Amino acid sequence: MDLTTLVRLSRQRQRAGTPSAASPLPRLDLPEGMTEPLGCDAVAVPASFGPRVMSRLPRVGCVYEDGARWWWIVPADSDVAMEWPAPVDYSAGAVVRDAECRPVLINRPPDDVPYTPPIPLYLALCQETGTTPEWSRALSA
Repeated sequence: MDLTTLVRLSRQRQRAGTPSAASPLPRLDLPEGMTEPLGCDAVAVPASFGPRVMSRLPRVGCVYEDGARWWWIVPADSDVAMEWPAPVDYSAGAVVRDAECRPVLINRPPDDVPYTPPIPLYLALCQETGTTPEWSRALSA
C-alpha cells in the first residue's frame, strides 16, 4: 500500500467512528442541492484573512463564517502531502471545533459543487501568511 491509500483508509476509519452521543461535534451543513462527489473537508482561517484570500481565488465554493474564522469547503483529503500554514486549521469531515457560534453560509457558488479548489486556496493562504509553499522549500539530505 502506498501513503495515499493508508491516509484514505485512516480517514474512512475516523469518519466511521462516531463521537459520544452526549457531545457530538457539529459538521458544516452544505446547502440543499449541493453534491459531494469528492467528500467534504474544511479549511478554517482567521476572519481577517477572508476577504483578501477570497479576492485571490479563481473559484470560491461554499464559505462559512463563525465570528472568528471563515471556513472554506474543500474536497476530502486536501491535506494529503500538504502542510497548511499556521494559523490555518484543517478539519477532516468539515467538523466544527471551538466555534464561537454555529457557522453561517456567507458564499454559495452558482453551481451545485461546494468546493474551493485547494491548491489556489493553499497558495493564497501561503501568500497571506508569508509562508513559502512546502514544495518550494529546499530539501535537506
